Amino acid sequence: MTLLDLVRGKTFDDFLLAPQLGIVASRDPEAIDLSTRFSEHLTISRPLVSANMDTITRAAMAVVLAEEGGIGVIDRGFRAGEIGPQVAEVTAVKRTQHGVILDPHTVGVDRGVDEARRIMKRTGVGTLAVVDEQRVLRGLLTERDVRFVSADKPVSERMTPRERLVVHVGAIGFAEAEALMVLHKIKKLPLLNADGTVLGLMTAKDLTNHQRHPFATRDPQGRLRVAAAVGATGDYLERTAEVLRAGADAIVIDIAHGHSLIMDKAIAQIRGRFGDVELIAGNVATEDGARFLVDRGVNGVKVGIGPGGGCTTRLTTNFGVPQVEALVRARIGAGDRVPLIADGGIKRDGGIALGLLFGGDSVMLGSAFAGTAETPGDIVLKPVLVSESQKIVQVPFKVFRGMASVSAVRERLELEEADAQEVEAFGAEGLEVSVPARGSVRAVIHNMLKHLCSSISYGGASSLVDLRQRFSADPVRYLGSLSDASRIESFHR
Repeated sequence: MTLLDLVRGKTFDDFLLAPQLGIVASRDPEAIDLSTRFSEHLTISRPLVSANMDTITRAAMAVVLAEEGGIGVIDRGFRAGEIGPQVAEVTAVKRTQHGVILDPHTVGVDRGVDEARRIMKRTGVGTLAVVDEQRVLRGLLTERDVRFVSADKPVSERMTPRERLVVHVGAIGFAEAEALMVLHKIKKLPLLNADGTVLGLMTAKDLTNHQRHPFATRDPQGRLRVAAAVGATGDYLERTAEVLRAGADAIVIDIAHGHSLIMDKAIAQIRGRFGDVELIAGNVATEDGARFLVDRGVNGVKVGIGPGGGCTTRLTTNFGVPQVEALVRARIGAGDRVPLIADGGIKRDGGIALGLLFGGDSVMLGSAFAGTAETPGDIVLKPVLVSESQKIVQVPFKVFRGMASVSAVRERLELEEADAQEVEAFGAEGLEVSVPARGSVRAVIHNMLKHLCSSISYGGASSLVDLRQRFSADPVRYLGSLSDASRIESFHR
């Protein structure tokens, strides 16, 4: 019996996994290798991806995901034609941390303090490189240098001049840079070309962040990685160009039905214009759908039609495939050519291990992160009746909605004046709900990783890759189908 036979018509809550002989000494996420591929050429240390939903992933969420070893996908849920806001979110992630700042913000040596303050306020940076017309470094200027200073004071009088700076000519490794900073008791190290022009800037803060987040997903410059979603019609080519210019590390073509001629055209045009950009596409749920995308040259496939908490596709269309079956089918279609992202249907931490075993290389999470401090949106207080005391208390909530919900479609298509019935004519297939506000998503991620490590231990494996290989070699050894009674015993608390 094949794995597909075992999972036909099944989803996450239809299975338990049989415990095996444990071989790891510790379930500590820092001791167990959880690395995987997000896409064909992009590896992440943790198999967690935050969903490209306008109530889930903007810069704050993407920063935490990258720091914790996963990656966030900035949504495209802005009004039609508005590309700038998405670009700003991508830029914010890329400028949060650096190894080497290759494009430090500068101010002319002949300019005044007022202009330096404007640059600092606009960019959010606290240190400017002071340069002349040839971009030769003349000094460094910090927020402290311009504090309480007359606006017409020249920058040259407030900067720390080049002669008093410790600089390095050419590139330098993190360890060597740290040693120089310790030796000279400095917090910033300008990097120069041989002709004295600015090559880059390294800061003690960035080096500290590298030490604090050793599993972070970073690009070769030490910046946090981030992906950005685009559509398959409208402004998708212009949007792709702008988010790539801002530094996006991968493009996710995200539409409800990825196995379509619309997707075929979008992939061809993006590939034709942007070459070997790291390209992920979806969503699909069948062998043919996955094969369709891989054959057209994508670097990753997003799997899931209708399993998400904010999606009503199956209710409104009666089309879809149970998520476990969809993952197995997509893996058959894609083979080992590109990674798969298991998108949707994970309602508890144990579902993460299943999503990874049944075919996903990573899991995309939306509702699991809903209501956390890093999600976009305001907190609203709602009266809730406490059954035990029969008292009404004010409880903080945040909005979570599917990207095909009525309100999301209305905002994206600029249909504020349209009523719900008119928006439904555009094919709205999502829900909008209020979820209790909670703390930082970082704590949620830490718990997920601990539980995934426990799954690896119970599975008799030493790493995520090892567990997936053991399961793939003999799935029958692990899988136990659940009756209604055993499902209640297992998951109802």
